[in-house]
Amino acid sequence: MQHVTSVELTRDCEAIQIPGGASVVLPAGTAVEITQSLGGSYTILAMGGLFRIAGRDSDALGLPSTDSAGVAAEGASTGKTGPVDEQAIWETLRSCYDPEIPVNIVDLGLVYDMRIEPLPSGKSKVAVKMTLTAPGCGMGGAIAGDAQQKLLSLAGVEDAMVEIVWDPPWNPSLISPTGRVKLGLD
Repeated sequence: MQHVTSVELTRDCEAIQIPGGASVVLPAGTAVEITQSLGGSYTILAMGGLFRIAGRDSDALGLPSTDSAGVAAEGASTGKTGPVDEQAIWETLRSCYDPEIPVNIVDLGLVYDMRIEPLPSGKSKVAVKMTLTAPGCGMGGAIAGDAQQKLLSLAGVEDAMVEIVWDPPWNPSLISPTGRVKLGLD
């Protein structure tokens, strides 16, 4: 069962409406329920709808501010200047979540391809192809943008591109065993 926390916004706060993906500003004093806190962002219920609030705005929820890069920020502080480690990329992608589903995008089966290209600087370019659970999901840009920002915060990454693709179409058989357990499917 999910833990829900009720709070009041302490200041005006940018949010993304779920599932449409529209940017809105929720006014200070709005009563909200935090329904999910994963990967450095928050899913809230407010004014009869769901919204996603970025970690950088967590202070509006009365919580300590967090880096929007979440887990990836730890890798950025190492001072590493060479190419990025593949395992670090996969761990970073595992810190990205669909705001409606409590399973990361890797275990949800949304990441179809990941490639690392060495650059002349000695760092790397990371290219990811991912999909969404439904073609009409307006959150695709937000999820892909979150993944891109987290990848760019990794030491050794100079450039990152996250592309949304629709072929092959996603289906529940792509969910990893770990994701299936978390969703109660097995």
